Amino acid sequence: MTQSVSWNPEIARKIDHTLLKPTLNRTELETLCREAAEWRFATVCIPPCWVSDAVRMLKGTDVGTITVVGFPLGYSHPSSKAFEARRAIDEGVSEIDLVVNLSRIKSSMWSEVESDISETVRACGAIPVKVIIETAYLTQEEKTAAALAAERAGAAFVKTSTGFATGVPVSGATVEDIRMLRNLLRPTTRIKASGGIRDLASAMTLIEAGADRLGTSSGVSILQGLSASGAY
Repeated sequence: MTQSVSWNPEIARKIDHTLLKPTLNRTELETLCREAAEWRFATVCIPPCWVSDAVRMLKGTDVGTITVVGFPLGYSHPSSKAFEARRAIDEGVSEIDLVVNLSRIKSSMWSEVESDISETVRACGAIPVKVIIETAYLTQEEKTAAALAAERAGAAFVKTSTGFATGVPVSGATVEDIRMLRNLLRPTTRIKASGGIRDLASAMTLIEAGADRLGTSSGVSILQGLSASGAY
């Protein structure tokens, strides 16, 4: 590993090294896991079909494995999401990133939003659940209500974005949203900023605003003090 003066183990341990693009192949997965181990990231975040492979590749390291549930639209039935999560846990994941039902949020169906989340939280037991509320599509009032619903439902983290939002000016994490979430939620509810984090300055600004974890495919570039051009 070639480290630069920008490399910082505390920052590295806040990064979920992410690869969720539709064309992900096994060679890219192997590279992702090797980088995560070399740079000592907190986790890798990968599609459900690759969980058992990633767990095997990372055996003997302190890098965890995350997968996504209900990704990327969140439309799945709550019982389907819970099943996805249990299957991933059986294969060895250490955390679950759950996409909230955005359609329910936009309909102000808050009881249904909360129960959608809580079913997966119950299925996960001690495994932390990060709830993706997809801030890019929400009004300020919807962000607030969705984050509080996630907290009531037992989410360990509230996460900003899937990185797949389209047709909006900003599809990823913003400093304003991170600050809002940190001021809104209990100190024990953590925050994951994701989407559009491509350089060290952006990463540091989000951490300073209150982000406990960063979801990015640009972790290596960030720790090298470079600026990446990736989509996530």
